[in-house]
Amino acid sequence: MSATEQKTTARQDSTRRPPALRRSWLFAPGGDKSALMAAMACGADALIQELEDFTPPELRAAARSLSAEVMAAWRAAGIVACVRINPLEGDGLADLAGVIAGRPDAIHLPKIAEPEQVMALDAEISRHEARLGLPPGAIEIVPNIETARGIMQTYAIATASPRVTAVLCSTEDLAEDLDAPRSRAAVELAYARQRLHLEARAAKVLSIDCPYTFADPEGCEADARAGRALGYSAKSAVEPGHIALINTVMTPSAAAVAEAEEIVAAFEAARAAGQDRARLGDLIIEVPFYLSAKRLLARAAALGEGAQAASGRSAIR
Repeated sequence: MSATEQKTTARQDSTRRPPALRRSWLFAPGGDKSALMAAMACGADALIQELEDFTPPELRAAARSLSAEVMAAWRAAGIVACVRINPLEGDGLADLAGVIAGRPDAIHLPKIAEPEQVMALDAEISRHEARLGLPPGAIEIVPNIETARGIMQTYAIATASPRVTAVLCSTEDLAEDLDAPRSRAAVELAYARQRLHLEARAAKVLSIDCPYTFADPEGCEADARAGRALGYSAKSAVEPGHIALINTVMTPSAAAVAEAEEIVAAFEAARAAGQDRARLGDLIIEVPFYLSAKRLLARAAALGEGAQAASGRSAIR
């Protein structure tokens, strides 16, 4: 299968929320069935059964046995169903073998620093797909980038496999690798967050901002808004109570939609009158500003349609 065919297969499931509309990604403890099932109520667009840091080694076998049931429940709820396995050099191969029959939508691989790690995971997934008769290329890969070396290689990592649809930025591990004190303001992660987003955009995959790893909702909202100001449209979380805040920040507000509509109308009227740009109060509207407003309106419409579809699935169940 060619790279183009594989990427098409990975994205052809019309019931799966497209990567660009996955605003919120929640890590849930991999071996806690009640927590995994309860996570469906928090409103996350994507849920991640976490078999690495959130699951002690002695509980991983039991956690893998839960995966098929959990993945099916999450998918039925209209949620993108993911598993974070351990590094392949550790328990990752056993994790993958134990969960893949449940057909997770995406596999998260932690501690990614080299594109070859992504290639190795792609090869293992392909082997299991062939063994189990699963649709080839349907399982996505989301590299979790948690070191300085990984940040420097984001573009190479993001383009190492057609399965890669997103990359996720770390918080605690990255701060530790940078030998930087961890802070609520996350100043120690500022450059890494900017660089990961830039390289992900260049690779044309979704960039997922790092989780806010403190409990206070005010700090989470501020951190999400800081990420949005950098260009992120998605953020991960380790606390279910943070998901509603993230969804709000990553969804165009009514005021933003109204402003974008005014910008589009003013620019199109100016162009119809033969002018190269438009004015709206003190704002000079040129082509990039117009295109940005159009993207915001398209995103707002797509998210609205997605919410209606999810509501419909819930009603059917």
